[in-house]
Amino acid sequence: ITKYSGLNTVAKYMNRQNIVKIFGNSFPTVWYNATKFGVNQILMAITLSSISGISRICRIAAFSGDGLVKALLKLDKEINENSISGTLKNLGQSGARELQMLLLSKNARWLHESGLESITLDADSTVKSVCGNQEGAEKGFNTTKKGAKSYHPLLVFASEMKLLYHTWFRTGSAYTANGIVDFLKEVKASLPKNIAKVFFRADSGFFSGGLFDLLESFNWDYLVKVKLKNLEKLLQLQTWLEIEGKKNVAICEFIYTAKGWSKPRMLKAMRSVKEYVHVSYLGQKQIVPVYQYVCYASGYDMTAIELHELYKQRSTSETWIEQVKGHTMAGSTLTNDFWANDILWQLSVLAYNISVMMRQKKNKFKQQEHRSFIDWFIAVPAKITISGHQIELKMYEHHFYKDAWEELDRLIEAA
Repeated sequence: ITKYSGLNTVAKYMNRQNIVKIFGNSFPTVWYNATKFGVNQILMAITLSSISGISRICRIAAFSGDGLVKALLKLDKEINENSISGTLKNLGQSGARELQMLLLSKNARWLHESGLESITLDADSTVKSVCGNQEGAEKGFNTTKKGAKSYHPLLVFASEMKLLYHTWFRTGSAYTANGIVDFLKEVKASLPKNIAKVFFRADSGFFSGGLFDLLESFNWDYLVKVKLKNLEKLLQLQTWLEIEGKKNVAICEFIYTAKGWSKPRMLKAMRSVKEYVHVSYLGQKQIVPVYQYVCYASGYDMTAIELHELYKQRSTSETWIEQVKGHTMAGSTLTNDFWANDILWQLSVLAYNISVMMRQKKNKFKQQEHRSFIDWFIAVPAKITISGHQIELKMYEHHFYKDAWEELDRLIEAA
């Protein structure tokens, strides 16, 4: 009996994508008398558990004892916790870095196969609070748990595909934009040749002259929200143009050179009325507007209103970040070793991307959230029968999503 019959389709997809082979070739197991599990078996167990919504090392160990998981990974018994954490720690920094580059290469291959010629790269970062004293977890900017130790991974999505294209696992004290230049150099070097045009979009945490220099050298279009300490005072000094047909909305643009910039750049801002308040002036009460502002730096020749509309589309990437962090348990499974945690993060991101790519061929699957995908297609009980090397699953005849499940399986078979 298995609780996760959908993993048979996932394993089929991973085999077709050579992910299983890549794990085996890149992380060969040195077998000693005391060695009970191969490195590739452990990496696969972690990936499959993340796809199934399983977190924590102890739960991954129990998960590996599921009948189907044992059959797929060729296990005689479930993998114990010490073997999982010990293997990850032994892989260390070099293993974490190699895995990162392998997954970036795989993402580049998926991007190439998509046939896209222009893409949007949405950059962001996410704070993952931890309990305890995990290596590399430090106090930093943390909106949910102030003062708590955390990790602070850096991410960039290929938004047209909802693919988390590249990520760095970082200590919690890292500022949002720390390392962004070197990070994007890795992204640029990996992009397939069919990508002729790139649009980079990010929030105010990435407002940096060094980043703009890099993006302009790449000839990438970009849109980044402005972050300056004196921004509101600066905007109040500008000449504003009221927009016809848009009540209480005005725009402006001006040349600005921030400290450390190599050259001046055009900034474009939009002002709207937040509310009206009563104030006393020279003994008289007056109603005056309270403004709210947004300001952008961009390589596009657009008005501030057009840039604002384009920036608002970025909110979808924030939803995907929550899916990566919450729905695939990325960052929830931790050891006391930084590089082991890096590997766990990378495998959770891989699990998310596999889920996304499995569903690319049909909109009704593509539009589902990852959590729905787990509930409908992965966590499906079934009876296992194994004949030779063939695994057959007999699922509940009246499973509500049986037709959709079988359709997805056929799409994977036909790929």
